[in-house]
Amino acid sequence: MRTGVWLVGARGSVATTSIVGGLALRAHLAGPTGCVTELPELRGPALPAFADLVFGGHDVATTPLAKRAETLAAAGVLPGRLVAALPDELAAVEEELRCAPGGDTPADRVAAVVRDLTDFRDRHRLDRVVVVNVSSTEPAAHPHPAHADLAALRDALADTPDVLPASSLYAYAALQAGCPYVDFTPSTGARLPALHALAVERGLPYAGHDGKTGETLVKSVLAPMFAMRHLRVRSWSGLNLLGGGDGANLADPAANAAKVESKQRVLGETFGYVPQGETRIDYVEDLGDFKTAWDLVTFTGFLDTRMRMEFTWHGCDSALAAPLVLDLARLTAAAHAAGRVGPLTELAFFFKDPLGAPTHSLAEQWARLTEFTRDLHAGKENADGHAG
Repeated sequence: MRTGVWLVGARGSVATTSIVGGLALRAHLAGPTGCVTELPELRGPALPAFADLVFGGHDVATTPLAKRAETLAAAGVLPGRLVAALPDELAAVEEELRCAPGGDTPADRVAAVVRDLTDFRDRHRLDRVVVVNVSSTEPAAHPHPAHADLAALRDALADTPDVLPASSLYAYAALQAGCPYVDFTPSTGARLPALHALAVERGLPYAGHDGKTGETLVKSVLAPMFAMRHLRVRSWSGLNLLGGGDGANLADPAANAAKVESKQRVLGETFGYVPQGETRIDYVEDLGDFKTAWDLVTFTGFLDTRMRMEFTWHGCDSALAAPLVLDLARLTAAAHAAGRVGPLTELAFFFKDPLGAPTHSLAEQWARLTEFTRDLHAGKENADGHAG
């Protein structure tokens, strides 16, 4: 199943790491550590092989992909040997990267994205293209009446400059082009009623939001533990320090607020109440593509005995995120092939703020994900059996 992976923000750290990782896996130069879809519980015939993934994308930046990869290698994010071993492959992907399109109206920009996606699919004779947004976090979208109605949105795209934020404009274009859409950011993306209607109209799945790679991943394990032990969490405060482009972008208060809201939601929805405390995100340029999170949790147990715990998470954001980007592209492509339409709630395992998820417990999300993939593989085997 030849599958295009079209990355919005294709020259960023996460996208570059995803591309280099995908190319290295295809060339058998690296193992799939971190790729959830390569675990025995999820692996199977419904998923496109790494060798079947073809990369392309959009970005406002113009730094050559190979140069971006060299910079990440120098920073310790990527192994330099992989970058040195893949010059021709990186050059081929470079040919598939496009500048983020302009235009006089949102409709013009949508049309340009649709052309790029359609040309990419046709040029490589792809079975499908999955669009994955890994661009910078946006501030929360300003409400607009057209967000609730697809017909009104189509009219507004012709003459209302700011009717959609960039992430939602890409989601609209992807769906219009017949491509499933995945939002790895906390931006609005496809999370609008009008875009859900477009996905249903076009018979397409979509997934999101905000990849769960660090502190929130730990929260989604620890918070259910406190709840299941009937321990009362009194406060939960976190400090996140990060550098790189994401950190610089989150220095903007509006983008920071959107990210913090996504990170905190797991606590209230797990406990049924919101403990005291907050999450802070600070930009520390010297950390580069690495991040450190420190959390302090205070809680009470039997007879109101007061206790506390704290943890520190230090990781490389791009190395944590990139394998999940590949996982999501493979799973979403398989869901599309199986005829799934609308939000892929079974992919909640991968997200801080998952669409339609009934639980934030990582264990329960894992159970839903494994059942989902079993069904995909069984459906593929049945279809192949009938075809044979």
